[in-house]
Amino acid sequence: MKINLRITIAALIVLSATVLANAQTVEKKALTIDGAKKVIAGAVAYAKKNNAPGGVIAVVDEGGHLMALERLDGTFAAGATISIGKARTAVLFKRPTKVFEDIIKNGRTSMVALPDAYFTPLQGGIPIAIDGQIVGGVGVSGAASAQQDEEIAIAGANVFSGDTKTSDMGPVNKPVLFFDATQVNASFSTGAVLLDGTNRNYMVHTSRRDKPGLAEVHALDTDIIYVMQGSATVVTGGTVAEAKGITPNEIRGARIEGGDTQRLSKGEVIIVPANTPHWFKEVSGEFLYYTIKVR
Repeated sequence: MKINLRITIAALIVLSATVLANAQTVEKKALTIDGAKKVIAGAVAYAKKNNAPGGVIAVVDEGGHLMALERLDGTFAAGATISIGKARTAVLFKRPTKVFEDIIKNGRTSMVALPDAYFTPLQGGIPIAIDGQIVGGVGVSGAASAQQDEEIAIAGANVFSGDTKTSDMGPVNKPVLFFDATQVNASFSTGAVLLDGTNRNYMVHTSRRDKPGLAEVHALDTDIIYVMQGSATVVTGGTVAEAKGITPNEIRGARIEGGDTQRLSKGEVIIVPANTPHWFKEVSGEFLYYTIKVR
């Protein structure tokens, strides 16, 4: 009986020690070389699909150490160093690097005092997460624009999003965005981007015109236009005259030849699908409208 009691006490001690040890440690995921190559492949595929003129894609582990890097043809030499810095910043601070670029742009210039080895506050760095755990970072530099750098990085970071079944995921609570009347009126006074496309597939522009503009074609974006004030004549379809590509996915021209003409007034909505020419041919007075860009 005493022997059995001793065995039982010993077993409880071992069990307690095991429980205590488990309470003091957590199971962590890690990015493998194969995983890093998968991120690179996803980013390169997106870049080629969207005709990126170049770019360097760098992937780092949770500690910011380089795991994989690929340089597309036509990329400037310094792109490699910059992309590594973006990836390292994204993982060490667990935030997209555009967050820090915007903070500095808005006046907090003291952030530039952080060591360059740990901080590259340029758009184009995205943390890589698996099942909610940050396991690395991907940085891109040298594409057509900072926006495209970030889009390529997001495409790379998202390659693991399909590895988790939707049924296994809890509710995703995203912040509700609110812009008061002062912010909206100030944005309309000049015509501006009210909400950019960072980490989302849509943008909100507070657009303002007092004269005709150039003909436009957005290869990737559908424009949903809601008129707030004034009236204008818009031409859709047809052919863009004197067309020039200003970025890989954006075309501008002097006018549209042919097409359909529509008069827009307050309260009306027009939806222009992606890759459809459109042109504000005539504008009467001050013309204010929301443009929701959906990609």
